[in-house]
Amino acid sequence: MDYFFKRPVFWVFKGPKTINMALLVLCCLSFHGKGIGQEVPVPLDQDSILPINLAEVIVIAPIYKDMEHRSYQKPLATLDGYLESSQKVSMIKRGAYAWEPMINDMASERLSVTIDGMRIFGACTDRMDPVTSYVDVSNLSNVHVASGQQGAKMGNAIGGALDMRLEKSGFVQTYWKSAVETGFESNNNARIYGYELNYASDNFYVDSDIIYRDADNYISGDGQEVAYSQFTKYNVSLNTGVKFSESQKLLASFIFDEAKDVGYPALPMDVSLARAFIGSLSWVQDTFLGDLYEWETKIYANSITHIMDDSQRPDVPIRMDMPGWSDTYGFYSQARLQSGGHKWLFKWDGFYNKSLAEMTMYPNNPNEASMFMLTWPDVRTLNTGLFAENTIAFENSVLIIAGRISAQGTNVANQFGRNSLRIFYPSMEQTQARFLKSLSTEYRYTFKNVELVNGVSYGDRAPSVSEAFGFYLFNSFDNHDYIGDPNLKNEGALELTSKISLPFKNGKIGAEGNFFHTQNYILGEIDPTLSTMTIGADGVKIYRNLEYANLYNVSINGVWDMSKNLKYNGLVSYHRGVDQDSRNLPFISPLTYSTSFLYSLPKFSASLSLRGAADQVNFNSEFGEDRTSAYNVVSLSVAKTFFISDDRLDAQVGVENLFDTYYSTYTDWNNIPRMGRNIYLTLSYAIN
Repeated sequence: MDYFFKRPVFWVFKGPKTINMALLVLCCLSFHGKGIGQEVPVPLDQDSILPINLAEVIVIAPIYKDMEHRSYQKPLATLDGYLESSQKVSMIKRGAYAWEPMINDMASERLSVTIDGMRIFGACTDRMDPVTSYVDVSNLSNVHVASGQQGAKMGNAIGGALDMRLEKSGFVQTYWKSAVETGFESNNNARIYGYELNYASDNFYVDSDIIYRDADNYISGDGQEVAYSQFTKYNVSLNTGVKFSESQKLLASFIFDEAKDVGYPALPMDVSLARAFIGSLSWVQDTFLGDLYEWETKIYANSITHIMDDSQRPDVPIRMDMPGWSDTYGFYSQARLQSGGHKWLFKWDGFYNKSLAEMTMYPNNPNEASMFMLTWPDVRTLNTGLFAENTIAFENSVLIIAGRISAQGTNVANQFGRNSLRIFYPSMEQTQARFLKSLSTEYRYTFKNVELVNGVSYGDRAPSVSEAFGFYLFNSFDNHDYIGDPNLKNEGALELTSKISLPFKNGKIGAEGNFFHTQNYILGEIDPTLSTMTIGADGVKIYRNLEYANLYNVSINGVWDMSKNLKYNGLVSYHRGVDQDSRNLPFISPLTYSTSFLYSLPKFSASLSLRGAADQVNFNSEFGEDRTSAYNVVSLSVAKTFFISDDRLDAQVGVENLFDTYYSTYTDWNNIPRMGRNIYLTLSYAIN
């Protein structure tokens, strides 16, 4: 697996003079050795690009892939499990299902999260349905994680981008493959059943799969049942392609995903339904308009329905239904151009999104009238942008320059919703337009097997639908209602990155750091003049622009091939985030560490891993945080492959949280405990 370093870090900058000096120092470091003006571009091919990268690829192998990868993860782990094991992603957990990914300690509103390049937006005002919840590992080949402005190709973001790439057989020699898979987990009585059927030939392929997951409440490390942590999920996907000529191909994909009876123990409400329809059609052409090549154009559409209710909760002050809908239509067209030592990528993309959410409150007294409000007032967002990237290869180095410009317009289409917001913003316009931009440079240099990467970038983002137009959105973490502000400024971040990789005999050690100086940082601030809507809430917060916030991260990573069959991996990372008044920002990771040993043979593998964290001492009680204690969790697994004629049977058994540790992390909403000891078994039978 191509694992790299997690959420790196630099210095905290206080003002423009310091920033300018830091940029100067970074540029000097970037061009250490030969001046770039003295370097002559060399013809560029794929092998000339240096292997070091700031991105991460999380491989999600289908069942018939090699044993060494399969020992890293439960083959039928949820996508949340795969992402949490990565080096760049952390997860906010509100229950056992639909964890919210963070990159560089930044959550959904500061990320661009896509499925095979398609923009998709959740339909829940409480972020109970991140985009990652609408796919399954059975759909995917890998997840590409990009830090900061490295993800600008996928859209305007501050923290980075996460692209979940669909598995495609492609056009190969004719074959049929099918597989049956099943799994069981002891802690929450989870049952998993899947089936996959693929056909491929020189001119046509089709991949299909279906998976079903059903889990009861899980048990924490102290033996207590965590109520409302159950879930049921179905997922069906189909990918197909037709080759019209050696250089022209038509591809199509479809995903149906549905979750029912999903409990959220950290929240006052559950989800009765979360459903997604996701489809796309792509045209791929090897050559296009002269020297352009690898031209791909995709159109897509997706529709999300998400229904929150509290009908299964025995005692609530008032019954509520909170349905939400999000529909997105989009496209992108991209092509490459190579000229001498320059390799260009050009991309034009756009999307149209409609976000609508309601809340109806039913008093316990049947003689009282119900109350209705729009929490997202039918917000229509139209965005289109241009992205360009130039990779310039030199003898021992590579320079990458990339930029993006986008125009975005929003329309609050529902008059009732507009009038509700005009209670707080009387002069609010129905429509608004924003201009978004990104510019980045990255310099990779190799000197006597030492690999260096330095980068400088700037990018901004528009406020999310909740931040700009949300109306009395209850946050159970800090127990406040939130109201959006349509007059928020764009949030923009200067990002500095640096990385070094040092090889040694049979291994490699590296360090990575990044720093984000974010101007107009968007955060909820208490407005004492406003009254709450939610019974029992402590107050009302309105999203505001802070003057600035600084986030910085550092990590050290090591890989050691101890023998031909035994490999060691280790990672230590530290993170910090403060605003202009030195207040701690929420959801900033404490010191974390992980280590693992992997023993692998052609048909057998075993792994032993440890992960943990120090006490979270840099918390902020204003946002509902408190001190979380240090913890260590040990897990182990063994896997074996059997061949039956031409077919293959993979079996794996493992134990997570071997010592049944009771613990909660800084990302566990309202300190809900993690799962205790869990014994799992997976079986996969591939028919060739």
